[in-house]
Amino acid sequence: MKTQTPVSGVGLGLRRALMGPLSRAMSSQESSLPFSFMEVAPENWIPMGGRLGREFRAFTEQFPFVTHGLSLSLGGPEPLDFELLKSVKAFLREHNIRRYTEHLSYCSDHGHLYDLMPIPFTEEAVHYVADRIRQVQDFLEQPIGIEHVSYYAAPGAEMTEIDFVNAVLDEADCELLLDVNNAYVNSINHGYDPREFISALPGERICYLHIAGHFDEAEDLKVDTHGSAVIDPVWELLEHTYREFGVLPTLLERDFNFPGNEELFAELKKIGRYQQQHGGQERKLG
Repeated sequence: MKTQTPVSGVGLGLRRALMGPLSRAMSSQESSLPFSFMEVAPENWIPMGGRLGREFRAFTEQFPFVTHGLSLSLGGPEPLDFELLKSVKAFLREHNIRRYTEHLSYCSDHGHLYDLMPIPFTEEAVHYVADRIRQVQDFLEQPIGIEHVSYYAAPGAEMTEIDFVNAVLDEADCELLLDVNNAYVNSINHGYDPREFISALPGERICYLHIAGHFDEAEDLKVDTHGSAVIDPVWELLEHTYREFGVLPTLLERDFNFPGNEELFAELKKIGRYQQQHGGQERKLG
């Protein structure tokens, strides 16, 4: 598989708390907004109508969108939720969404666990989750991207994280959502070189990138929170990613502790500057 990136430039995760500030920015300085695409978790917007639905439509009419699912539980023991997938498929079509992505994790077992749990790094798990990804792609009638998640324990591991991720990508023949912050967090928590991890990924499968902030619990424990500014080592890792694979669409995630537009836009502009410094023109795959 050679991936054609579904969006371009700099992206921002749309959260409901950001809708008011961003709407005001759109009306006052539309031409200078520092992002060109947006992302939402579909579960947070299905179903939706009334005033909120109209406000959301204003964004999807203005910007290309991608979606990042939270609850499909690709690695979980329960059957795939095809009712959810039916709603997702309709949502993608209604808003002309460019790509659906999900986490390489599980979050349910006879009920929702309300967290993204790591899938055991085993050959059996590779076959299991790859089959479920193929089912999702067949149902949605389009490729999906999977994101390697941050994790804090590796129960039952029989292979390394990079070997597991690459084996799933290959067997499922799906795309990769590369999260630069997750690579950094996991490298600290599990003692590996994040540059080597990223360089070992199949660049031809990357559909876009995530970048975010995290919480320093301890020197050797970082928690992926999306609640703070991106730190310098993560920016440096983003540059490494561009050097390795070329400039790719890059989305800033912020889930809480939202700063004002000035501070938020400064981070988005920083992504744009790095993209320009590394050639400006995004690598087009396919």
